[in-house]
Amino acid sequence: MAARLVDAREVRLTIVGCSGSFPGPDSAASCYLVEAEGFRLLIDLGSGALGALQRYCGLADIDAVCVSHLHADHCLGLCDYCVARVIHPDGPRPRIPVYGPAQAAVRLARALAADPAADEQRGADPGRGITDAFSFETITPGTMRIGPLRVTAALMDHPVETFGFRLEHGGRSLAYSADTGETDALTGLARGADVLLCEASFVTPAGEEPALPENLHLTARQAGQQAERAGAGRLVLTHLVPWNDKSRTLAEAGQAFGGPLSVAVPGARIDVDGPRR
Repeated sequence: MAARLVDAREVRLTIVGCSGSFPGPDSAASCYLVEAEGFRLLIDLGSGALGALQRYCGLADIDAVCVSHLHADHCLGLCDYCVARVIHPDGPRPRIPVYGPAQAAVRLARALAADPAADEQRGADPGRGITDAFSFETITPGTMRIGPLRVTAALMDHPVETFGFRLEHGGRSLAYSADTGETDALTGLARGADVLLCEASFVTPAGEEPALPENLHLTARQAGQQAERAGAGRLVLTHLVPWNDKSRTLAEAGQAFGGPLSVAVPGARIDVDGPRR
Protein backbone atom coordinates (compact mmCIF):
# COMPACT_ATOMS: atom_id res chain seq x y z
CA MET A 1 0.00 0.00 0.00
CA ALA A 2 1.17 3.51 -0.79
CA ALA A 3 2.16 5.83 2.04
CA ARG A 4 0.01 8.88 2.61
CA LEU A 5 1.03 11.96 0.67
CA VAL A 6 2.34 14.68 2.95
CA ASP A 7 3.83 17.18 0.46
CA ALA A 8 1.95 20.45 0.86
CA ARG A 9 1.26 20.81 -2.88
CA GLU A 10 1.15 17.28 -4.23
CA VAL A 11 -2.17 15.81 -5.40
CA ARG A 12 -2.42 12.21 -6.60
CA LEU A 13 -5.24 10.41 -8.36
CA THR A 14 -5.40 6.60 -8.23
CA ILE A 15 -7.78 4.75 -10.53
CA VAL A 16 -9.47 2.12 -8.37
CA GLY A 17 -12.27 1.21 -10.79
CA CYS A 18 -13.13 2.63 -14.23
CA SER A 19 -15.65 0.24 -15.75
CA GLY A 20 -18.80 1.93 -17.05
CA SER A 21 -22.34 0.94 -16.02
CA PHE A 22 -21.27 -2.40 -14.51
CA PRO A 23 -18.02 -4.07 -13.42
CA GLY A 24 -15.94 -5.59 -16.19
CA PRO A 25 -13.60 -8.59 -16.20
CA ASP A 26 -10.60 -6.35 -15.50
CA SER A 27 -12.08 -3.51 -13.46
CA ALA A 28 -14.59 -2.61 -10.81
CA ALA A 29 -17.10 0.13 -11.48
CA SER A 30 -16.30 3.79 -10.87
CA CYS A 31 -14.03 4.61 -7.93
CA TYR A 32 -11.19 7.13 -7.70
CA LEU A 33 -8.85 7.83 -4.80
CA VAL A 34 -7.61 11.42 -4.46
CA GLU A 35 -4.82 12.17 -1.96
CA ALA A 36 -3.48 15.49 -0.72
CA GLU A 37 -1.54 16.34 2.46
CA GLY A 38 -2.20 12.89 3.93
CA PHE A 39 -5.97 13.23 3.34
CA ARG A 40 -7.69 10.47 1.35
CA LEU A 41 -10.93 11.23 -0.48
CA LEU A 42 -12.87 8.70 -2.50
CA ILE A 43 -14.79 9.96 -5.51
CA ASP A 44 -17.56 7.39 -6.00
CA LEU A 45 -17.51 3.81 -4.72
CA GLY A 46 -19.28 1.72 -7.30
CA SER A 47 -20.10 -1.96 -7.68
CA GLY A 48 -17.16 -4.20 -6.81
CA ALA A 49 -14.82 -1.33 -5.95
CA LEU A 50 -14.25 -2.05 -2.26
CA GLY A 51 -12.20 -5.14 -3.00
CA ALA A 52 -9.94 -3.28 -5.40
CA LEU A 53 -9.61 -0.32 -3.02
CA GLN A 54 -7.80 -2.51 -0.48
CA ARG A 55 -4.84 -2.79 -2.88
CA TYR A 56 -4.15 0.93 -2.41
CA CYS A 57 -5.08 1.72 1.19
CA GLY A 58 -6.45 0.14 4.33
CA LEU A 59 -10.15 -0.14 5.05
CA ALA A 60 -9.88 2.39 7.87
CA ASP A 61 -7.73 4.86 5.93
CA ILE A 62 -10.38 6.78 3.98
CA ASP A 63 -11.22 10.22 5.39
CA ALA A 64 -14.29 11.12 3.28
CA VAL A 65 -16.32 10.04 0.24
CA CYS A 66 -17.95 12.10 -2.51
CA VAL A 67 -20.76 10.39 -4.43
CA SER A 68 -21.61 11.89 -7.80
CA HIS A 69 -25.01 10.21 -8.11
CA LEU A 70 -27.09 7.29 -6.91
CA HIS A 71 -26.74 4.79 -9.74
CA ALA A 72 -25.38 1.49 -8.47
CA ASP A 73 -22.15 1.63 -10.48
CA HIS A 74 -21.19 4.79 -8.56
CA CYS A 75 -22.45 4.21 -5.02
CA LEU A 76 -23.35 0.61 -4.21
CA GLY A 77 -19.92 -0.18 -2.77
CA LEU A 78 -20.83 2.04 0.19
CA CYS A 79 -23.06 -0.78 1.45
CA ASP A 80 -20.06 -3.12 1.48
CA TYR A 81 -17.91 -0.43 3.06
CA CYS A 82 -20.48 0.13 5.81
CA VAL A 83 -20.25 -3.52 6.82
CA ALA A 84 -16.44 -3.45 6.80
CA ARG A 85 -16.30 -0.35 9.00
CA VAL A 86 -18.96 -1.48 11.49
CA ILE A 87 -17.80 -5.08 12.13
CA HIS A 88 -14.06 -4.38 12.22
CA PRO A 89 -12.31 -6.75 14.69
CA ASP A 90 -10.92 -3.77 16.62
CA GLY A 91 -14.42 -2.37 17.00
CA PRO A 92 -16.49 -0.05 14.79
CA ARG A 93 -14.40 2.53 12.98
CA PRO A 94 -15.32 6.21 13.50
CA ARG A 95 -17.97 7.55 11.15
CA ILE A 96 -16.67 9.42 8.11
CA PRO A 97 -18.55 11.99 6.00
CA VAL A 98 -20.22 11.03 2.75
CA TYR A 99 -21.08 13.94 0.48
CA GLY A 100 -23.81 13.04 -1.98
CA PRO A 101 -27.17 13.89 -3.54
CA ALA A 102 -30.26 14.28 -1.40
CA GLN A 103 -31.73 10.95 -0.24
CA ALA A 104 -28.34 9.20 -0.44
CA ALA A 105 -28.69 7.84 3.12
CA VAL A 106 -32.22 6.57 2.52
CA ARG A 107 -31.39 4.93 -0.80
CA LEU A 108 -28.28 3.21 0.53
CA ALA A 109 -29.99 2.11 3.75
CA ARG A 110 -32.66 0.38 1.68
CA ALA A 111 -29.98 -1.38 -0.37
CA LEU A 112 -28.23 -2.49 2.83
CA ALA A 113 -31.33 -3.67 4.69
CA ALA A 114 -32.32 -7.33 4.60
CA ASP A 115 -36.03 -6.41 4.48
CA PRO A 116 -36.60 -2.72 3.66
CA ALA A 117 -40.40 -3.11 3.49
CA ALA A 118 -40.58 -4.62 6.98
CA ASP A 119 -38.33 -1.87 8.35
CA GLU A 120 -40.59 0.80 6.86
CA GLN A 121 -43.70 -0.88 8.30
CA ARG A 122 -42.11 -0.81 11.74
CA GLY A 123 -41.35 2.87 11.29
CA ALA A 124 -37.61 2.28 11.57
CA ASP A 125 -35.21 5.12 10.93
CA PRO A 126 -34.86 5.21 7.09
CA GLY A 127 -31.12 5.78 7.43
CA ARG A 128 -30.62 3.01 10.00
CA GLY A 129 -27.56 0.85 9.40
CA ILE A 130 -25.76 2.98 6.85
CA THR A 131 -25.50 5.88 9.31
CA ASP A 132 -23.60 3.64 11.74
CA ALA A 133 -20.63 4.06 9.41
CA PHE A 134 -21.24 7.37 7.66
CA SER A 135 -22.53 10.85 8.29
CA PHE A 136 -24.25 12.23 5.21
CA GLU A 137 -23.88 15.74 3.81
CA THR A 138 -26.11 16.87 0.94
CA ILE A 139 -24.29 18.30 -2.05
CA THR A 140 -25.60 21.43 -3.75
CA PRO A 141 -24.01 23.31 -6.66
CA GLY A 142 -21.16 25.49 -5.45
CA THR A 143 -17.88 25.23 -3.59
CA MET A 144 -17.08 23.49 -0.31
CA ARG A 145 -13.99 22.46 1.64
CA ILE A 146 -13.30 18.75 2.13
CA GLY A 147 -10.12 18.29 4.13
CA PRO A 148 -7.41 20.30 2.36
CA LEU A 149 -9.29 20.20 -0.96
CA ARG A 150 -11.43 22.96 -2.42
CA VAL A 151 -14.26 21.07 -4.14
CA THR A 152 -16.65 22.68 -6.61
CA ALA A 153 -19.79 20.74 -7.58
CA ALA A 154 -21.89 21.38 -10.69
CA LEU A 155 -24.97 19.60 -12.02
CA MET A 156 -24.35 17.37 -15.02
CA ASP A 157 -26.80 16.19 -17.71
CA HIS A 158 -27.93 12.72 -16.60
CA PRO A 159 -31.35 11.17 -15.84
CA VAL A 160 -30.85 11.43 -12.06
CA GLU A 161 -29.37 14.27 -10.03
CA THR A 162 -25.66 14.02 -10.83
CA PHE A 163 -22.72 16.19 -9.85
CA GLY A 164 -19.39 16.65 -11.54
CA PHE A 165 -16.53 17.87 -9.38
CA ARG A 166 -13.50 20.12 -9.60
CA LEU A 167 -10.88 19.52 -6.91
CA GLU A 168 -8.21 22.15 -6.26
CA HIS A 169 -5.21 22.21 -3.95
CA GLY A 170 -1.82 23.88 -4.01
CA GLY A 171 -2.45 25.48 -7.40
CA ARG A 172 -3.35 22.14 -8.98
CA SER A 173 -6.75 21.10 -10.31
CA LEU A 174 -8.57 17.89 -11.21
CA ALA A 175 -12.00 17.87 -12.86
CA TYR A 176 -14.32 14.83 -12.92
CA SER A 177 -17.29 14.57 -15.26
CA ALA A 178 -19.20 11.82 -13.43
CA ASP A 179 -21.90 10.59 -15.87
CA THR A 180 -23.26 13.14 -18.30
CA GLY A 181 -24.38 14.02 -21.77
CA GLU A 182 -22.96 17.09 -23.45
CA THR A 183 -23.23 20.16 -21.23
CA ASP A 184 -21.57 23.54 -20.92
CA ALA A 185 -21.47 22.93 -17.16
CA LEU A 186 -18.72 20.35 -17.68
CA THR A 187 -16.72 22.73 -19.88
CA GLY A 188 -16.89 25.34 -17.14
CA LEU A 189 -15.97 22.89 -14.41
CA ALA A 190 -12.93 21.69 -16.39
CA ARG A 191 -11.77 25.14 -17.56
CA GLY A 192 -7.96 25.11 -17.44
CA ALA A 193 -7.85 21.99 -15.24
CA ASP A 194 -4.53 20.17 -15.09
CA VAL A 195 -6.35 16.84 -15.49
CA LEU A 196 -9.87 16.11 -16.75
CA LEU A 197 -11.12 12.64 -15.78
CA CYS A 198 -13.99 12.30 -18.22
CA GLU A 199 -16.46 9.60 -19.02
CA ALA A 200 -16.40 8.09 -22.52
CA SER A 201 -19.13 5.48 -22.43
CA PHE A 202 -19.99 5.44 -26.12
CA VAL A 203 -18.08 5.19 -29.37
CA THR A 204 -19.44 6.66 -32.58
CA PRO A 205 -20.89 4.09 -35.00
CA ALA A 206 -18.57 3.75 -37.99
CA GLY A 207 -19.21 6.43 -40.61
CA GLU A 208 -22.16 7.89 -38.73
CA GLU A 209 -23.13 10.58 -36.34
CA PRO A 210 -23.94 8.86 -33.06
CA ALA A 211 -27.50 7.52 -32.99
CA LEU A 212 -27.29 7.33 -29.22
CA PRO A 213 -29.47 8.40 -26.28
CA GLU A 214 -29.26 12.08 -25.40
CA ASN A 215 -28.76 13.38 -21.86
CA LEU A 216 -27.11 10.16 -20.75
CA HIS A 217 -23.41 9.66 -21.63
CA LEU A 218 -20.62 11.06 -23.79
CA THR A 219 -18.95 9.46 -26.78
CA ALA A 220 -15.16 9.41 -26.70
CA ARG A 221 -15.15 12.12 -29.37
CA GLN A 222 -17.45 14.30 -27.28
CA ALA A 223 -15.17 13.78 -24.27
CA GLY A 224 -12.26 14.98 -26.38
CA GLN A 225 -14.27 18.00 -27.53
CA GLN A 226 -15.16 18.86 -23.94
CA ALA A 227 -11.49 18.73 -22.93
CA GLU A 228 -10.42 20.81 -25.93
CA ARG A 229 -13.03 23.49 -25.29
CA ALA A 230 -12.07 23.62 -21.61
CA GLY A 231 -8.36 23.87 -22.36
CA ALA A 232 -7.60 20.96 -20.03
CA GLY A 233 -3.94 20.05 -19.67
CA ARG A 234 -4.48 16.30 -19.81
CA LEU A 235 -7.47 14.04 -20.56
CA VAL A 236 -8.03 10.65 -18.91
CA LEU A 237 -10.98 8.69 -20.32
CA THR A 238 -13.02 6.62 -17.88
CA HIS A 239 -16.42 4.92 -17.40
CA LEU A 240 -15.30 2.49 -20.08
CA VAL A 241 -18.10 0.05 -20.91
CA PRO A 242 -16.53 -3.43 -21.07
CA TRP A 243 -17.68 -4.32 -24.59
CA ASN A 244 -16.05 -1.25 -26.17
CA ASP A 245 -12.60 -1.44 -27.77
CA LYS A 246 -10.31 0.82 -25.69
CA SER A 247 -7.99 1.52 -28.63
CA ARG A 248 -10.95 2.78 -30.62
CA THR A 249 -12.09 4.89 -27.67
CA LEU A 250 -8.62 6.42 -27.43
CA ALA A 251 -8.35 7.08 -31.16
CA GLU A 252 -11.76 8.72 -31.33
CA ALA A 253 -11.01 11.10 -28.44
CA GLY A 254 -7.65 11.92 -30.03
CA GLN A 255 -9.42 13.26 -33.12
CA ALA A 256 -10.84 16.06 -30.97
CA PHE A 257 -8.27 16.69 -28.23
CA GLY A 258 -4.74 17.89 -28.91
CA GLY A 259 -3.20 17.33 -25.49
CA PRO A 260 -1.89 14.27 -23.64
CA LEU A 261 -4.51 11.55 -23.61
CA SER A 262 -4.97 8.13 -22.00
CA VAL A 263 -7.61 5.64 -20.99
CA ALA A 264 -8.03 4.92 -17.29
CA VAL A 265 -6.46 1.68 -16.10
CA PRO A 266 -7.07 0.20 -12.64
CA GLY A 267 -4.08 0.86 -10.43
CA ALA A 268 -2.80 3.81 -12.46
CA ARG A 269 -1.47 6.62 -10.25
CA ILE A 270 -1.58 10.06 -11.81
CA ASP A 271 0.18 13.03 -10.30
CA VAL A 272 -1.97 16.11 -10.79
CA ASP A 273 0.55 18.73 -11.78
CA GLY A 274 0.97 21.66 -14.16
CA PRO A 275 -0.23 22.02 -17.78
CA ARG A 276 1.09 19.42 -20.22
CA ARG A 277 0.10 21.06 -23.48
